[in-house]
Amino acid sequence: MEGMTNSLLQPSTLPFALPDYAALTDADYREAFEVGMAEQLAALREIAQNPEPPTPQNVLHAWEASPATLVRAANAFWVARSADTSPERDAIAEEFAPRLAQHSDAITLDADLYARLKALRERADTGEITLDEQDDWLLTQRMRAHERAGVALPAEKQERLRELNTALASAENEFERLVVAGRNAAAVHVTDRDDLAGLSDGDVEALAENARAAGKDGWLVPIVNTTGQPILDTLADRALRETIFHASTRRGLSGEFDTRPTLLRIAHLRAERATLLGYPHHAAYEHEDTCAGSTTAVDELLASLSPGVVELAEREAETLRRRLAESDPRATLEPWDWQYLAAQDAGEGGVDPEKLKPYLEFDRVLTEGVFAAATAMYGLTFHERPDLVGYTPASRVYEVREEDGSTLGAVILDPYTRPTKRGGAWMTSIVDQNHLFGESPVVTNTCNVPPPAPGAPSLMTWDNVITLFHEFGHDLHGLLSDVRYPSRSGTSVPRDFVEFPSQVNEIWAFEPSLIRRFAVHHETGEPIPEEWVDALVAGRTNPAYDTLELLKAMILDQAWHQARPEDLPESPDGVEQFEADALQRAGVAFPLIPPRYRTTYFSHIFSGGYSAGYYSYLWSEVMDADTVAWFREHGTPDSPGGMTREAGEQFRRDLLAKGGSVESTATYRRFRGADPQVGHLLARFGLTD
Repeated sequence: MEGMTNSLLQPSTLPFALPDYAALTDADYREAFEVGMAEQLAALREIAQNPEPPTPQNVLHAWEASPATLVRAANAFWVARSADTSPERDAIAEEFAPRLAQHSDAITLDADLYARLKALRERADTGEITLDEQDDWLLTQRMRAHERAGVALPAEKQERLRELNTALASAENEFERLVVAGRNAAAVHVTDRDDLAGLSDGDVEALAENARAAGKDGWLVPIVNTTGQPILDTLADRALRETIFHASTRRGLSGEFDTRPTLLRIAHLRAERATLLGYPHHAAYEHEDTCAGSTTAVDELLASLSPGVVELAEREAETLRRRLAESDPRATLEPWDWQYLAAQDAGEGGVDPEKLKPYLEFDRVLTEGVFAAATAMYGLTFHERPDLVGYTPASRVYEVREEDGSTLGAVILDPYTRPTKRGGAWMTSIVDQNHLFGESPVVTNTCNVPPPAPGAPSLMTWDNVITLFHEFGHDLHGLLSDVRYPSRSGTSVPRDFVEFPSQVNEIWAFEPSLIRRFAVHHETGEPIPEEWVDALVAGRTNPAYDTLELLKAMILDQAWHQARPEDLPESPDGVEQFEADALQRAGVAFPLIPPRYRTTYFSHIFSGGYSAGYYSYLWSEVMDADTVAWFREHGTPDSPGGMTREAGEQFRRDLLAKGGSVESTATYRRFRGADPQVGHLLARFGLTD
């Protein structure tokens, strides 16, 4: 039978249960999705109809086993499609996104399954059986998923709910496709070498390679997913900076890749679904199941920072205006000037970014920085496995070992940008750690570092370094998980908790002893100048630009998802005005710093699972800043920042290992002994006063 050759239809026999990417075809993904959905529904039907009294074994354990094939297919496919898509993979996503939504509805709207869960809860409540903490939390979450999905709605409303979920899945997939295509189409073609003044020879050659790959002469400047473009830090030509800025900010506003009709459809569908489920808006639905717990709590956090951050931005703007006047007294400060002028003065935390890059060679930052921090904190070591194939030919597989030499799991790295890769950086889990089936974790780390020119080293910006540490924090959350159930493994936590461990891991990029290890000149072997180390450490405090652009994006997310159906634009022509009005109402309209993402290319909230949840980076940073204070309290004379095995072991045991097996705010309180104190974050932002 043809299906017998599909390795996704049974547990992988490769090391770490890695999918056999070398042999997998797109047809295999299709077949595995089909088989996996059918298998799970059949298994869940047996659970619902089981005449025996419900127990953790015949309900919770059996439920966790039911999606085995589907999880293998989904975990293998979605990361491969996001990192290296093709027309066929896009077609698979377009076909199966709505079908998977229907599959989810078939489960969460199944009254018999819900009744089985309720019966198990009743037996526990009456003392017939005993649930331990992980059993109890999993049961609570499964019941909550059914209730929030609308299992109690009448049949006609459930039917409309199914229609909405199917339509949303299709629209979200379409939005992501348009964003990726639009980003590629927005690349700026340069024909005069003089226009690239300020860039290093290596950067210029990389742009020439981009042009050759696209069949063009000259140089091609790719657009990254965020509004701010890294090249604007160093590009001296003001006219070209303006061109690149507009190429970035006008994505999705017209033409073949206009995202406005799709994002409006998503916003209207979400608003209608929230109303159907009994919530005032989509944000209320999302916030109910988070650490924040309510829209009021989210709004209060954003509002508490807005005035101070805008004031900081206004002060910084005055400094930049004076600097611009020194070179061009008649010029008016514009958004495309900000990054360049700020970099000329402060650079990367006080260091000229072009002078810093030769000290930030990718492989050294990875091994002597990111990996070395994990070794110092958790005793982990990383060993490349060239015999194993990752989800793209450019990816690398590393075996992860414990301090005693035993194997913990694996991590797959895919660092470089390509036209077929979606923007940003992300972590996923291919195999979820769990004790129920004895599976070890396999996690991924996918970034968009500009690839080096042929024969040249891969040199990073400081932002690239921070991103690599950040994403590896997610990897550590998955690798160091120590839970019973696969569905509760690693990063299976609320959206506003998931960014917390990754933000904590960023602090080790600012550890002076570590900087001296990974920041070494790639040609001369010269260590980074000591005064640069001091400047980078001092640059840990977020400048006004970074904070305000992020805050604006968070406010836009809330505006779109706190709107009722009647408050949303009916026409694509109303999207920009809706965006402008939202920023004006929040008091952050300050035009010189645009949102980190404008609405039309805000993949996080319209296709990336962060709808009404982009604030989570800020909520998590409250815990992050509080935890940094904890590490410092546990520092030593040799490591005042707290990068020690003792502190790492406690953070691993009390927080990272718990995954989503217990309630996340309770996990934090057990680790820290109290709720996080927001004052540490205010001090980081320079807003203590």
